[in-house]
Amino acid sequence: MILRGKSIVEGEVEGPLVYSHEPITFFGGVNPESGKIVEEGHPLKGVEISGKILILPRGKGSTVGAYVIYYMKKKGTAPLGFVLGRFDTIIVSGCIISEIPLLILEDGEFEKTSDDVTFGVIRHNELEIYDKNLKLSRRP
Repeated sequence: MILRGKSIVEGEVEGPLVYSHEPITFFGGVNPESGKIVEEGHPLKGVEISGKILILPRGKGSTVGAYVIYYMKKKGTAPLGFVLGRFDTIIVSGCIISEIPLLILEDGEFEKTSDDVTFGVIRHNELEIYDKNLKLSRRP
């Protein structure tokens, strides 16, 4: 399946996907040392996001979150890329200063995301996602 959007920070990355159907705060909600979600009450508490493509509706919380993303990039604990359901100033800023690929999905595309797929590729203005039972075969 291909989800379309607008690349805010260009780049091509491929890797495992982590879906959050709830916003995440990076200031206090993610441990930048481990790359794990630590926000109390968040459904993904304890899940590692480093080295993965993080798909979420938007971010939340303090503007310091952009610097947490930057710190994570320097430490090697940041996500490979971000896919957002809507524009979020904090995550956009963090991705720009960290040079992490970021895709903002078109209206209605976020609702098509599913926990049933586990691997994806961000390239240009799209996210190509794969069923967990299918092997990745890259398009030319």
